[in-house]
Amino acid sequence: MQEIQSHHKLLYCSSLTKYQRRQTIEVKIGDVPLGGNNPIRVQTMTVSDTMNTPAVVAECIRLIEAGSEYIRITAPSIKEAENLQHIKKELRKLGYRTPLIADIHFTPNAAELAARIVEKVRINPGNFADRKRFEVIHYTEAEYQAELERIREKFVPLIKICKEYGTALRIGTNHGSLSDRIMSRYGDNPLGMVESALEFLRIAEDEGFYNIVLSMKSSNPQVMVQAYRLLVQRLQAEGLKPYPLHLGVTEAGDGEDGRIKSAVGIGTLLEDGLGDTVRVSLTENPEYEIPVAKKLVNRYTEREKLQKPIPAIEAYPINPFAYQRRETCQILNIGAKNVPRVIADFSAFDTVKIDDLKKIGHFYLPATDKWAMNDLGADFLYLGEKPIPFMLPNGLQAIQDYQVWVKHKIEKSYPLCNETEYLFYDDFSEQLNFLLLDVDKTDLQGELLDRLQNPTKPWVLILKTENAHALPAIRAFIVRLIQNQINLPAIIWRKYHTNDSEQLQIDASTDIGGLLLDGLGDGLMISVSVEKTAEANSLAFGILQATRTRITKTEYISCPSCGRTLFDLQEVTAKIRKRTDHLKGVKIAIMGCIVNGPGEMADADYGYVGSGKGKISLYRGKEIVKRTVAEENALDELINLIKEDGKWIEPA
Repeated sequence: MQEIQSHHKLLYCSSLTKYQRRQTIEVKIGDVPLGGNNPIRVQTMTVSDTMNTPAVVAECIRLIEAGSEYIRITAPSIKEAENLQHIKKELRKLGYRTPLIADIHFTPNAAELAARIVEKVRINPGNFADRKRFEVIHYTEAEYQAELERIREKFVPLIKICKEYGTALRIGTNHGSLSDRIMSRYGDNPLGMVESALEFLRIAEDEGFYNIVLSMKSSNPQVMVQAYRLLVQRLQAEGLKPYPLHLGVTEAGDGEDGRIKSAVGIGTLLEDGLGDTVRVSLTENPEYEIPVAKKLVNRYTEREKLQKPIPAIEAYPINPFAYQRRETCQILNIGAKNVPRVIADFSAFDTVKIDDLKKIGHFYLPATDKWAMNDLGADFLYLGEKPIPFMLPNGLQAIQDYQVWVKHKIEKSYPLCNETEYLFYDDFSEQLNFLLLDVDKTDLQGELLDRLQNPTKPWVLILKTENAHALPAIRAFIVRLIQNQINLPAIIWRKYHTNDSEQLQIDASTDIGGLLLDGLGDGLMISVSVEKTAEANSLAFGILQATRTRITKTEYISCPSCGRTLFDLQEVTAKIRKRTDHLKGVKIAIMGCIVNGPGEMADADYGYVGSGKGKISLYRGKEIVKRTVAEENALDELINLIKEDGKWIEPA
């Protein structure tokens, strides 16, 4: 497996501190060009059967009117590719000129036909000329070159048609469908994803074809972000053209989890100026994807004007292509190898009542005079200037402003100091203290620097910013901590004023999730209005789950519906979730068809995949264990499989 070069010298964006969108070539896609100086575009995909022309046309119109700038339609075989002509004709007759994109898997001749009809074709390099059997294959260099020649023979006819008809092409790598050939040579990792696309891209450039968009999709935001970054770096290193990027997290799921996972992956890249079009893949009607994509993109329309200056990062001590958590000391249960902690902000409450703790996962049981805690039980409660109102449950500890704490010094309560209090006083806890630093204003030098480098008491930092460009502001400060050998744990604190729950999910998942993906952060606190306290707590744990830094619930890898889907994905996902959402840490993939199913399930414990009308195949990881199970029995069979492996627990 090839090694990635030293990350210190190789950046994937023009600046780690100043927002500046990556400059790309412009790609012509009908009347809606992509990249260059064009705005970041939003798109989605139809779910109707491609052979049902009236249904697809009606759906396209709904999606266009919802704001989709491109419409992707699946064309798994020749007959669907042929029918794209009728769909396009009907839409044009009704006055809709939105570019159409054919989504191709496995079938080069369908791609060649579609390229004569629609404005853009998407191919997956993992299965356009290869098949996936999860086999390890050993190649000599000559044998590998022969494989590349075989790919060239299959791919060049499509390139020639695209050149003739002015059709754009997306080379869209999917982590779940890397070929055995690629995985054998490079690995099942971001490097393998990038090389899978570059093999096709080099052939296209050899043929003088550049009307290309690239994507690196995964259901794991960490893998997805690393792959896009590495792709950009490799394009630069090889002297290839700076192609526009299509961003997306595959199989993100539905509801809050789907929005969080999408925002963590897509938002992290947008923060650094990467990305020219966005598709949010939710297991919901595609109309619901568009507002999420727009809210993600709209964060950057005024970003260059709104951002405040951040000191430049000259040398980056973090590997952006592989996860490694920042090394910190352990303070009580924070930092080092402890999972990131969740702090609930109750400082805005007039009074705190016992029932209020239900919002953050702690429940008082009067019958037994005991407390219970669910999987989303916050670790700390920030009370601000308020005294502790009653004896807190065992799983919850209090944080108070220094002047309140120092008067009472109650057990399981710890002080939060500002910089002045930290430097002026010396009466602190022997167990745990918090220091609040505004990264926009803190001057990390002199006495402050000396005391942080040589702490005499146990300190945890809480970092906040008012900069609209929040992720880079906090990242730059943590880089300074690393450069100054300060290994104190750091909690990320963000305050939001929006009443839009979806916008809150997108903002927090991007601002905080992007830092956690790079191993920067030992906990988080999301401050919102009192009414949104429960939402903020669920969101905090959702961000930790999506970044794979703290697993507290069942994870569902479920694809969005499309014309290939063999059952009602939304209904089935809801049924599976209802019976399995108590299985903490178990990953279940729910796939509408076989196209990406087995590959995406390499990252899941179990898979539920449509294999025919009314038929389901069940997987353990990437291995099929039951074929063509009747749909009405499939959920019970899935649960039996989980029981066989000893991972089942009865719901409470």
